[in-house]
Amino acid sequence: MELKDIKSVYFVGAGGIGMSAIARYFLHKGVVVAGYDKTPSALTHQLEKEGMLIHYEENLEEVPHVCKNPASTLVVYTPAIPQEHKELVYFRENGFDVEKRAQVLGMLTRTHKGLCVAGTHGKTTTSTMCAHIMHQSHVDCNAFLGGISKNYGTNYILSKDSDYVVIEADEFDRSFHWLRPWMSVITSTDPDHLDIYGTKEAYLESFRHYTTLIQPGGALIIHKNLEMKQDVQSGVKVYEYSRDEGDFHAENIVIANGEITFDFVSPIETVRGIELGQPIPINIENGIAAMAMAQLNGCTAEELRYGMKTYHGVDRRFDFKIKTDKIVFLSDYAHHPKEIYQSAKSIRELYKDKRITAIFQPHLYTRTRDFYQDFAKSLSLLDEVVLCDIYPAREQPIPGVTSQLIYDNLAPTVEKHMIHKEDVTTFVKNNDFEVLVVLGAGDLDNYVPQIEKILKEKYNVK
Repeated sequence: MELKDIKSVYFVGAGGIGMSAIARYFLHKGVVVAGYDKTPSALTHQLEKEGMLIHYEENLEEVPHVCKNPASTLVVYTPAIPQEHKELVYFRENGFDVEKRAQVLGMLTRTHKGLCVAGTHGKTTTSTMCAHIMHQSHVDCNAFLGGISKNYGTNYILSKDSDYVVIEADEFDRSFHWLRPWMSVITSTDPDHLDIYGTKEAYLESFRHYTTLIQPGGALIIHKNLEMKQDVQSGVKVYEYSRDEGDFHAENIVIANGEITFDFVSPIETVRGIELGQPIPINIENGIAAMAMAQLNGCTAEELRYGMKTYHGVDRRFDFKIKTDKIVFLSDYAHHPKEIYQSAKSIRELYKDKRITAIFQPHLYTRTRDFYQDFAKSLSLLDEVVLCDIYPAREQPIPGVTSQLIYDNLAPTVEKHMIHKEDVTTFVKNNDFEVLVVLGAGDLDNYVPQIEKILKEKYNVK
């Protein structure tokens, strides 16, 4: 289906962060946007305020009449929705154009210059950072992000004039194979989603194939020393980056007094005096990748400086809720061992002399089964670890796979606890903290406002 033929769009799984960005794109286009989601949330309620029609029961009678015409309705679904979902079955059996979110994004990369960011971790921050740099520059951009940008309060940026679209490229279910990037960053390829891929080799092969999709004339900006090997078409330039070496890297890094500055070394133009608006050590590396892609597409040195200085971060990505001398509290979406390692390392760099406590809710039984030792190793960088039950998401329980696996493998130096998520607020009330971080991609984040309130009262934070 061509964009011009679409009169209505129906989303099966409307409340996902990535799905909602596409929903907002079509709302801006003025077509009817409706959909189903299993659970009401702050995001679905906001989408309803913006004009989207959403219901929360698997019920064909709730589907608007305008969305029942196959000739003018595009149906978008998330792979997290079961294939036997009644509404999804109806649309498939009645001749509708039914596409994954990634297929829709792929359509946009064929009509715009797609600037895509892929990787096991770091992609949300890097893509949001790149989108912010470009949106405030003379180049401008559209963007479909995997998290809520704190600069814009949304996961979607619309430009009337720019031909560029920044997209977070999702490797789950090989979704990123639908994209046709003009340029792409690959941040990392640490194996994940092995419930889908089966083996590390299959996961790496998926990334190799992704690099073949970059359009001639474009570029690949790839983290140095990845196990995966690219396979780009003729006419695609390849650049390497990392914190300390590569075509793009940082020099003269200064981390002091809660601020981070460095020089951005580039084969195009070295830019001195970069200041991080969100001063977190891991953002040095994320910033190098974001600036590299922005610079390759025409952003000036001054625009890079301004964009980095004014970048405020992503909701749930190293998201500081309280930051005082008495107490520091933050929420972080990290849910893969390498992400947790980077988060723990960054927190340790920032708060060398403070006691750091993490409350962690593992995400998926399969991920816990495959990586429980790696989780334990990463969490052991911290002083105290509180483990909650596994968040199942799309999975059924696996016998013998519980948070206990991580608990039993934590270093002896770590003070450790196991509690149910419902008891988290009681735990926070009854214990003292210097630095507290809530980790994970499950629903533990729903407790963050309560935790913030408890800590503010306890430590007299205004």
